[in-house]
Amino acid sequence: MTRVVVLDYGSGNLRSAERALRRVGAEVEVTGDFATAVECDALVVPGVGAYAACMAGLREVRGDRIIGRRLAGGRPVLGICVGMQILFDRGIEHGVESEGCAQWPGVVDRLEADVVPHMGWNTVRAPEESVLFAGMAPDTRFYFVHSYAARKWELHPEPPMIPPLVTWATHGDDFVAAAENGPLSATQFHPEKSGDAGAQLLENWLKDVTR
Repeated sequence: MTRVVVLDYGSGNLRSAERALRRVGAEVEVTGDFATAVECDALVVPGVGAYAACMAGLREVRGDRIIGRRLAGGRPVLGICVGMQILFDRGIEHGVESEGCAQWPGVVDRLEADVVPHMGWNTVRAPEESVLFAGMAPDTRFYFVHSYAARKWELHPEPPMIPPLVTWATHGDDFVAAAENGPLSATQFHPEKSGDAGAQLLENWLKDVTR
């Protein structure tokens, strides 16, 4: 079984993520222990709430260093919701700018839509080569709860580097719904709350982890 750690840094639907991963066959541990999180087969970084608060909690358990060390060694990481947002350079909430983990360039800011937060089911536009969304119909829906997102994708590496696969969704305007960038993947929606579709996405990710 794939050994997955759900990183406990005081933010996120930890038990929901744990149950969802167990459902698709993973061996799951919820912990903030540095060595365990660095050495496991795959790491999930959830996140709920304000960007600045999530980053503060993440730094308390050295989560930014855990993520950086894993990625330097090519070890898989999956960010979920605010756990995706903190992978960008910075976030801006209520006029306050906070530094993120800077794994991806760009800023997370408020959605421009008539109704915020974006709460409920929505479709996404995934690239054909996507691993996360493999085998899913274009009208597959996922569960979102957020007021902020990355509304631009700014990482465009030069060949021979492989460009990331970016999935988009629309609520008012377009925003990044998911990204796949080597060992680093993330979703703005909650796969653990997205029923069978979320389970398939997690299963696809685990299969890729163990290839």
